[in-house]
Amino acid sequence: MQTETAARKTEGDDEVVALAQDAFQAARAGDVARLRERLELGLPPNIRNEKGDSLLMLASYHGHREAARLLLERGADPNAINDRGQTPLAGAAFRGDLAMVALLVDGSAAIEGAGPDGRTPLMFAAMFDQATIVAFLVGRGAVHDRRDASGATAVALARAMGAARTAGYLEDLVRSQE
Repeated sequence: MQTETAARKTEGDDEVVALAQDAFQAARAGDVARLRERLELGLPPNIRNEKGDSLLMLASYHGHREAARLLLERGADPNAINDRGQTPLAGAAFRGDLAMVALLVDGSAAIEGAGPDGRTPLMFAAMFDQATIVAFLVGRGAVHDRRDASGATAVALARAMGAARTAGYLEDLVRSQE
């Protein structure tokens, strides 16, 4: 009897794992219909994979706005930090996806949200010369002179990465406030 119960439990666990893996694939691919089906079967919107990535992290990083919108509507946490200390907003900022950045900010993503390294989405955008994203985040209240855990500001990180446009924009912003 116990062996039969254990076999059913293992079978059920395997089904849940397969459901979760399919949902992660759907989020990466932007397959909204498949993702919706998995959520309707009871899969939690904040489930994470082995790297700590949430479904929202994968959808936003890969630029799938409708999938990200669905996940936000279903209660996905826009501030969930993965194992690398990144938020969905930081991933979208790094990628330079303004529409996704706006969707996440409008979906309550913390503009100043940071992982253990203290790097904010503004810092990621600055480092990778995403000038449009930097301007958007500053316009929405991002603190341009905040320091990460090493003491670096967004402009210092931009300079270190050779991101001339964002370094120039941030330097002009600093001068205008003096």
